[in-house]
Amino acid sequence: MKEYYSIAEVADMLSVSKETLRRWDRNGKLRPVRHPINNYRVYHIEQLREFEQLGFLFSDRKHVAEKPLRKYQTIELFAGAGGLALGLENAGLECILLNDFDKWACETLKLNRPNWNVVHDDVRNLDFSAYKNKVDIITGGFPCQAFSYAGKKLGFNDTRGTLFHAYASAVKELQPKICVAENVRGLLTHDSGRTIETMISVLSDLGYTVLKPRIMKAIFYRVPQKRERLIIVAIRNDLAQTEFNFPEPYNKLYALKDVLKKGELYDCDVPKSEGQKYPKRKKEIMDLVPQGGYWRDLPEKIQKEYMLKSYYLGGGKTGMARRMSWEEPCLTLTCSPAQKQTERCHPEETRPFTVREYARIQTFPDSWEFAGSMTQQYKQIGNAVPVNLAYEIGTSIVNFLNEIERSETNSEAQAA
Repeated sequence: MKEYYSIAEVADMLSVSKETLRRWDRNGKLRPVRHPINNYRVYHIEQLREFEQLGFLFSDRKHVAEKPLRKYQTIELFAGAGGLALGLENAGLECILLNDFDKWACETLKLNRPNWNVVHDDVRNLDFSAYKNKVDIITGGFPCQAFSYAGKKLGFNDTRGTLFHAYASAVKELQPKICVAENVRGLLTHDSGRTIETMISVLSDLGYTVLKPRIMKAIFYRVPQKRERLIIVAIRNDLAQTEFNFPEPYNKLYALKDVLKKGELYDCDVPKSEGQKYPKRKKEIMDLVPQGGYWRDLPEKIQKEYMLKSYYLGGGKTGMARRMSWEEPCLTLTCSPAQKQTERCHPEETRPFTVREYARIQTFPDSWEFAGSMTQQYKQIGNAVPVNLAYEIGTSIVNFLNEIERSETNSEAQAA
């Protein structure tokens, strides 16, 4: 068990800012101590026992994944570059159809899994008739779109024209045992919360019990990245008495060095690959940023040059001129590693992360190739669900379906 946690790690785990921790320090609520070796300000693990949400740090639970009792088949819509599909495959699920509208994402899926049934088309054009009574799970990360409200509770038909309607149509037609949707945290507050309320209402009307949406932090599931995904699970009403358990966090957090260097997660250093480069002047400026630092660590004159009008505006703008640290998880990857507002600079070398580094931060295996231009590859990886997080979701699905299988077997035995 790890004995000391950095201020950044505790802030991430508690979903608070470092400033909040500093305020707690001033108020005496939670005061850092000095690390006995490097004298850094850290928290001893015993100081964290009072936080219920950090109980997993003190757990000795072993993560033992059940194997599927039979072949459980899934359809994935909005599949992207395969992060979710690969994680589910690793958990033992069999994907019988994957769909995406992005040409290069589909090419990536075909490139890595020639045996997968990949359909490149608008999801609204799909015909699911061949899959009736064959599908246990439907998954997908549909975009969150606002609906047109007329002062009433929206039903299934009122969501027509949206991509959620296409997802719900597949659920209505195929009646899977369980459907799982992933999305950005912002879906919870999209259109003042009405968007997700409508989605839950529609799934309920289709005969599903929708569990309370869960924010899953990737850092708790062997992903060294401060990425969050909103997970929505809906269980067919006739099976809702079977409990679905979200995956439990691991009691170890990994840092950027754990994916880019040889260690527990990968058996070799990250392979060389192509990547974006900084223009000459930007590189000169980024050379001055220390590991883990950002624009406020630059000389004031250069701060003004780099930030321009933003220098005089409020807010921390901590993503600007940001260099990552080996000792912390990476910030959430975006569709490009060199956007000024969300800089993701390598800890030591003054450059953006390469394609393969991007892929590792999303816990893709090195064997997983990406189709299209370098820009397309960054986009696919940045939009993906981290594979290790998807695997954990997959193990929860397998456990749930296995419990149903055992229950049905017992019922048949008793009837006989």
